[in-house]
Amino acid sequence: MTDNKPYIETIIKISQPYLQETFPNKKRLEEFIETVNFLKEKTNTKEIIDNFINIYIDFVKQDYQNQYKEINLKLVDFLEAKDDGVKIIWGNCLDVMKGMKSESIHLMVTSPPYYNAREYSQWKNLNNYLDDMRLIIREAYRVLDNHRVFVFNVGDIFDNDNITTTSTWGKRRIPLGAYFTKIFEEEGFTFVDDFIWDKGEVQSERHKNGNKPYPFYQYPMNCYEHILIFHKHRKDETRYPCPVCGCLKVNGNAYSEIGVKSWECKNPECFERSEANRGKRFSLKTLVTQSRQDDKFAIEKEFIKKWRRDIIKINPVIKINSKGKNTLGHTAPFPAEIPEFAVKMYSYPNEYVLDPFGGSFTSVITAKKLGRIGVGIELNKEMFGKSSKQNLIKSLQPELFNTKSIKISEIDLL
Repeated sequence: MTDNKPYIETIIKISQPYLQETFPNKKRLEEFIETVNFLKEKTNTKEIIDNFINIYIDFVKQDYQNQYKEINLKLVDFLEAKDDGVKIIWGNCLDVMKGMKSESIHLMVTSPPYYNAREYSQWKNLNNYLDDMRLIIREAYRVLDNHRVFVFNVGDIFDNDNITTTSTWGKRRIPLGAYFTKIFEEEGFTFVDDFIWDKGEVQSERHKNGNKPYPFYQYPMNCYEHILIFHKHRKDETRYPCPVCGCLKVNGNAYSEIGVKSWECKNPECFERSEANRGKRFSLKTLVTQSRQDDKFAIEKEFIKKWRRDIIKINPVIKINSKGKNTLGHTAPFPAEIPEFAVKMYSYPNEYVLDPFGGSFTSVITAKKLGRIGVGIELNKEMFGKSSKQNLIKSLQPELFNTKSIKISEIDLL
């Protein structure tokens, strides 16, 4: 590959039969070739390869997205519009996500409404609650981009599941973390990690049973929640370009993990060959997650150290001031440390971060502050709309961004 022709022509020549395989529609193939034509003017080989790969991945994704026919064009236009990166959607998260493009969100982070824990989150029984959550998780799997992450904060609770009885004696510890893990895996996600959020010293006197210091009368108070990490690996048989030479002359290799198809470069003129003359081995996952391993995207060492252990102490959000007033306007906000962890560890700048249960929009605020596009869906506009927007405005102070103002973009789908 040392001739004087533009290197993009070499990539296309070697890749031609495989491009026809990926884009069997002649018009679509011509559209792709026309799109990468500008690379003929480029002389930096790495720049040409990176651009070719990114454009190819985008085209493949567009074709996959076009298979889903239920998108809400008004919603998609809202999400794709260039704005300040603070997008609020008022609506039912299941219905909203059904209107979104497949694999259009790069990271999800949320804490769901807990079973019968608040006046706005009531179900007849635990089975109905978990059935509703399953539908939401199923749709989230479709909307989340491939080989990306869902960070899910949930606590185990003490309540009546209302399945066997509705009387007081039916109350018990309900392991929501375990139930959700099972649902996520059944809906296609892979369970990866469970961080234990240590909420500090117990303040409640419940379960103390100080007057009965005997066996079988002692029960601990809950002082933790789960921060569950799930990966999405949708099995994709599409051929992808070698990250070293950019060519599509690759053969399928063994799966590197469940749902992750690997490839090996078979281009004999590739710039990188092993001592045994083997080509580069890679997957779409490595193309997506390793393509921007640059110093400017590095996570601070102290932050990595903070999350090195899977038990982490975070103080709960103080929402009630000395006058008994709720300063956040939401009854169950979660701490900013959780979305901060998710955004820094599992996304890049300018990517979409979605919280399906927006609440006080902590995830949206954090995403914006870290240079991502924050998207929050919230059903209870009447209950939380005014206070949550005030929280957004207060948290996104102009001086943080050296701009005159931060515009909050909204769409009402209720």
